[in-house]
Amino acid sequence: MEDSSLDPMSVFRPPIVRSAGAALDRSLFTKRIPIAAARVLDVKNVSKYRAQLEKSKDLLKLDRLANVRPDPDASLASKGGKCLLLKPEVKSGVPTTWSPILQEAVKADELGVVDYDLVLDYNYWNYYDIITSILPEDAQEEIPVGFAVVGHVAHLNLREDYLPYKHLIAEIIADKNAAVRTVINKIDDVGTHSEYRTFSYEVLVGEDDMNVEIREGDCTFKFDYSKVYWNSRLQTEHKRLVDSFKPGEVVCDVMAGVGPFACPAGKKGVFVWANDLNPDSYASLKDAITRNKLTNFVRPFNADGHAFIRFAADDLLSLTSDNLNTITLPPKPRSRHAPASTRMPPPQTITIPPTISHYVMNLPASAISFLPAFAGLYDGNEKLFEPYAQRKLPMVHVHCFSTKSDDNVRETREICERIGVELGCVMNPGDGDGEVLVREVRDVAPKKRMFCASFRLPSEVAYRKRA
Repeated sequence: MEDSSLDPMSVFRPPIVRSAGAALDRSLFTKRIPIAAARVLDVKNVSKYRAQLEKSKDLLKLDRLANVRPDPDASLASKGGKCLLLKPEVKSGVPTTWSPILQEAVKADELGVVDYDLVLDYNYWNYYDIITSILPEDAQEEIPVGFAVVGHVAHLNLREDYLPYKHLIAEIIADKNAAVRTVINKIDDVGTHSEYRTFSYEVLVGEDDMNVEIREGDCTFKFDYSKVYWNSRLQTEHKRLVDSFKPGEVVCDVMAGVGPFACPAGKKGVFVWANDLNPDSYASLKDAITRNKLTNFVRPFNADGHAFIRFAADDLLSLTSDNLNTITLPPKPRSRHAPASTRMPPPQTITIPPTISHYVMNLPASAISFLPAFAGLYDGNEKLFEPYAQRKLPMVHVHCFSTKSDDNVRETREICERIGVELGCVMNPGDGDGEVLVREVRDVAPKKRMFCASFRLPSEVAYRKRA
């Protein structure tokens, strides 16, 4: 029996069901709670008294719980009778526990205060409620609440302490997330299983079906999650960078994956040279380009990233020299409401710029080591850029891992030093030309953080003689 003398609302907590690794018994979570209810004698007054009893603090207010219910008397309920659930401090036979508003309404014969058996069951409580009721108290220091959802797959990364409860945790997650059909647990680090940033996993609930479909950045992606890299927690980072690209610019996405940067950028009229070494990612990238009607803007490649950095710049220049740097877009369909005499607009011709505006390098474990490939990127093409032309050298956005601290000062300095070593020049923190702006992206472990370092490619690197 729960002691509600200190906290009357504690009666609405789920039953404690400690079971170390046992099967989930949902029936154990059914709980009958005796409370009081205000019988509304004329259903036309339900809204009126709901508002008044909420103001007087008589009304029961719980997340996910409707406090307007059928009357507990079955005969009255069959005629449409309603009642309002009252908080546990209000007792049906003790008028001194009623507010003046409730007392006046009863005296006016518009409300009656009656007993009500409130039944809460497994379906009512959320994941956190259920899991804290099941796990032993000594295992609740850091409840496993974080998981990624990729299409219909929920992806766990459980600490060793919680492995004895992994099936319970997975079942509850599947129960409480309608879109989830399969729950998996990662059993090694990303990249351990394959150079393509995939990982080994075990299926805890559902079928081993990793073919998922998701929407992000107004684009649809379909892929086999077991064969490609995808991280739903990077959605904000994807949007942040894509928002910084301008229509008509060229972006080189060196480690494009299935296209979470490339396809949304293409949607806004950015030209993207998108590459990934993984053949499965490349296949899914091509599918996303076709599926989202981006063939005019996003070009897929399956090559080594080191070589692709220079190839993309050279390939773009070759289009200009061969007069292949224009594309013709079909006219937009005429509005249904436009007069029949309205002429179709002419096709639109767009010229692809000869130089790249941004490089994206989202391979945080090793992307900085790819930076030597920028040496000599535009060797012999200095007159394409300032001060000879109104173009700037590309911005480079390189993702990386470092330690974590409250202010990131130590990490920023360390990242700048690593970038400088790879480029062969001094790179200092800052947001001006010749400086590196380091942004925090997300924490990936208790002592590990992901960053994005953005800088304009130094001229001394870009115009260096190619080796």
